[in-house]
Amino acid sequence: MENNGTNKIFLRFFFVYVFFLLMGILAVGGIISVQFLSKDKVTAEDIYKEQVLLPLRGSILASDGSPLAVSTPVFELRWDSKVVPDSIFSRDVDSLALCLNRIFRDKSKSAWRSELVSARRSGNRYKLIGSRKVDFGELEEIRSFPIFRLGQFTGGLIVNRDSERINPYGHLASRTVGYLNADGEGTGIEYTYDYRLRGEKGVQTVHRMLGNEWIPVNGAPARPAVDGVDIRTTIDVRIQEAAETELRAQIAMSDVFEGGTAVIMDVKTGAIRGIANMYKRRDGSFDESYNYAVAHATEPGSTLKLAAMIAMIEDGHISLDTPVDGGNGEWYYGGIKITDTHRGGYGKMTALEAFEKSSNIAFAKMITESYGDDPAAYISRLHNMKLVEKLNLDIEGEGYAYILSPDDAAWSNSSLASLGYGYALTLTPMHILTFYNAVANGGRMMRPYFIEDFERDGISTEKFGPSVVSGSICSRSTLNAVRTALRGVVTDGTARICDDERYAIAGKTGTARVAINGRYEDENGYRQYQASFAGYFPADDPKYSCIVVLYTGKTKGNFYGATWAAPVFKRIADKIYASHPEWNPPLYADGLIPPDNPSIASGLAGRNGMPVEYMPMNSRPHTKGKGWVRIDTGHGSGTPVVSDIEIDRGTVPDVSEMGLKDALYLLENEGYRVVFSGTGRVSSQSPAAGTALGRGGLITLTLK
Repeated sequence: MENNGTNKIFLRFFFVYVFFLLMGILAVGGIISVQFLSKDKVTAEDIYKEQVLLPLRGSILASDGSPLAVSTPVFELRWDSKVVPDSIFSRDVDSLALCLNRIFRDKSKSAWRSELVSARRSGNRYKLIGSRKVDFGELEEIRSFPIFRLGQFTGGLIVNRDSERINPYGHLASRTVGYLNADGEGTGIEYTYDYRLRGEKGVQTVHRMLGNEWIPVNGAPARPAVDGVDIRTTIDVRIQEAAETELRAQIAMSDVFEGGTAVIMDVKTGAIRGIANMYKRRDGSFDESYNYAVAHATEPGSTLKLAAMIAMIEDGHISLDTPVDGGNGEWYYGGIKITDTHRGGYGKMTALEAFEKSSNIAFAKMITESYGDDPAAYISRLHNMKLVEKLNLDIEGEGYAYILSPDDAAWSNSSLASLGYGYALTLTPMHILTFYNAVANGGRMMRPYFIEDFERDGISTEKFGPSVVSGSICSRSTLNAVRTALRGVVTDGTARICDDERYAIAGKTGTARVAINGRYEDENGYRQYQASFAGYFPADDPKYSCIVVLYTGKTKGNFYGATWAAPVFKRIADKIYASHPEWNPPLYADGLIPPDNPSIASGLAGRNGMPVEYMPMNSRPHTKGKGWVRIDTGHGSGTPVVSDIEIDRGTVPDVSEMGLKDALYLLENEGYRVVFSGTGRVSSQSPAAGTALGRGGLITLTLK
């Protein structure tokens, strides 16, 4: 019996021994498998990785530095529902739902509670919070909400940083500023210069800490992100606003208009100060996606009588006093009927009067008499004037300008006469404006441009600016003659609506039928028109040239440049005249003498300098071409002292004595967050200027 009991005990110990032996073998095998055989073994890549650093997209600025498009930080919110302890979730879910309801305002408190509870039941570890991204101020508030205030690893709030493109002026200049979508498609400056705006990505090595947090490795090689450049455009906000407002108002006056464009150019340089493009939808709203000014090449009509006038005078065929007979308003040439709008015709007149009245018959007669034996000579003259020269604009989408020639299959017996009054060739509004601008600029044709320079921290790194297409489109005597004719159109001709005793306007009206499928009128008698006016002002010393073109849908009515386009030109010119101090001396109350040493705010000068350049001071500071500057006027009568403000990356710049707009622009472009209090100029800042502070650091400004 004892032997039998001993055997049982032995067997029990044997089985226990074998069990633990097998467990040990399995454990050792597991260790060997994990260390040497498993594909999921811990590697250096699990501890270290390279993290991509995203650059900040550059801003698009108006000519005075006002932001037209900027990138601001925004944040996508996610929630890991599984990390929140049951007791905390049960206690605070109602409070969290109420807070989310108040900040997003897109659903009720009960709907938010139901959504949070559902996410927790399903174990959602990456639940999207809210129907939109939030800004930094909202994020700070959300981080104080119940549950979320416990942090990512207890409260579950996950914050993904992103940036959002905003346009502070809304839709102002939206077609020129453009856009870029996620597929890399777009328009305007955003698309054309994406390669400069987007900057360069950086990279740094990070290692994983407890809690799955990744931090940079000190001393490891790193390449910082390079933010995109800022692009300063030629756009003047005041002129742009005038162009858009007046164009939109005119197109809205008639249902027959389907769109239009207005462009304002600086005469001396070719800089585009304003450009508006409007397409009217069927519901009456406006779409600015199509660039009529740059892309839409059509037969311009009577605005091109200017080119015919220049050619004929330059080649010695006519003068302003040359007689021409407009007849009874109808004339047949080359198998087509040419008509004038005046019932009964204009009869006998001079070439100047024919231009002022915009007689198609007179110009058809003069051009065929001048070049009937050699039409190619006229075509050559138009090309020599660079009328259809490719403009090579600094934005995409330039339309194709073309002049019919005798070598073309489409040339007919009537083509030369048609060229005399603006048909048988296609031009964009930008081509026409460039030509008129050359007349205003003493014959010198300037290439239109939209970009002044590329900048970093307000300092120009790459300048663009004026370039010449043609040094002279004609002789000085011819130029003087046609400038007289252009002024006569306003004083005595079709554009008398533009005459103004305060300042002189010169220009030419134009009306053209638009060919649809090769026909100017369909089988039901419907036609499409474009009404235009191109000119410059002030006529005696031109500063701005401008073109307005309106396009109709199908109509049986008649639309003329004099009655539809010229008034838009005049209203735009009036707003420019009223808002530009160089044409209007400042007004002072009786006995009030402007100070000679006013206190001047610090700020960004740039290419055009600061407004103080135009103040009525005996000694003005010279700020043109500088960047961020401080101006000390002192207390005496000496010349104000202009000093540069140093800007070093990673160091807080000195923004004292700046207005809030300039201070915010400078600091936020350096990557800092800013809070402020008070009004006026910056009187103090914390941290102080010169303090080392990384991107994302907080700066507090006090204004007085």
